[in-house]
Amino acid sequence: MRRNRRGPGFVQPGMTTSAVRLAALLALAVLLPACAAGAGGDAGAPADPAASPSGDAPGPDAAAPVIQVAHTGGFVTPQMLAGRLPLATVYADGRVITEGPVPAIYPGPALPNLQVQRVEPARVGELVDRALAAGVGSAADLGSPPVADAPSTRFTVVTGGGTETLEVYALGVTGLPGTPADGLTAEQQQARAELSALLDELIAPAGADSERYVPEAVAAVATGWTDPGDGLTQPEVVWPGPPLPGEALDERLGLSCVAARAEAAQAVLEAAASANAVTPWVDDEGRRWSLLLRPLLPHESGCADLVEG
Repeated sequence: MRRNRRGPGFVQPGMTTSAVRLAALLALAVLLPACAAGAGGDAGAPADPAASPSGDAPGPDAAAPVIQVAHTGGFVTPQMLAGRLPLATVYADGRVITEGPVPAIYPGPALPNLQVQRVEPARVGELVDRALAAGVGSAADLGSPPVADAPSTRFTVVTGGGTETLEVYALGVTGLPGTPADGLTAEQQQARAELSALLDELIAPAGADSERYVPEAVAAVATGWTDPGDGLTQPEVVWPGPPLPGEALDERLGLSCVAARAEAAQAVLEAAASANAVTPWVDDEGRRWSLLLRPLLPHESGCADLVEG
């Protein structure tokens, strides 16, 4: 669990939920302009930026995340850790970006199935209220289940007081048939159930239509290609993006990253259609690489956004 406040001022205890919601949306223009500026106008920026009702001044930054839920840690490879996508990201303009279903095949697809759903802006405020009521930004006692190597789930919410977080270890692992709940009180299990229900609503908002998310930038987390030893022959695919290996993410592990934007991003997306998760990508020097392709979200600008905080 973690509570983190930063930003100008704090929400006062006497504020109503409506006031908190209003503060959450209005604060975005002050708290997160750097995110949009860093994206340089691309990386999924909306075609019609939000505007104030009067039309005289811009409203909250439409490309700013209001709520984000992501896994941290857990028993995964360093490459997967660096390229892991958030479970759900909710933006001020009502866009909700999540991962959709993927075919249960091996090797898996080269690209994740990102989906964008849309909810009314007023619904965004309601989701902020619900997240705060579920304990985000509080010192909630959620216990520590006796489960090894599970990820934690980090909830992040932007309010008028700054950025509120709550981290929950092994959320969703306990309380299922055949899973242990040893050491958790009834109150802790109830608190976890409320957070799980919130996550379910964020991943699949009621009444929201879904369509494929097409990124304007794609990051590639690179390591030298090694044969996975599965006995399968994988055709090579020529890498059409920026020169590999790019900037170092972890020199000790040989992990690096490049970000393809604009036309280069489109070329990567087209090449990925004939690739899979274990495809050997070949650069212009004939070197073979294992690439984890990670579409950048609207508020992200490059490989630095992939580093887990």
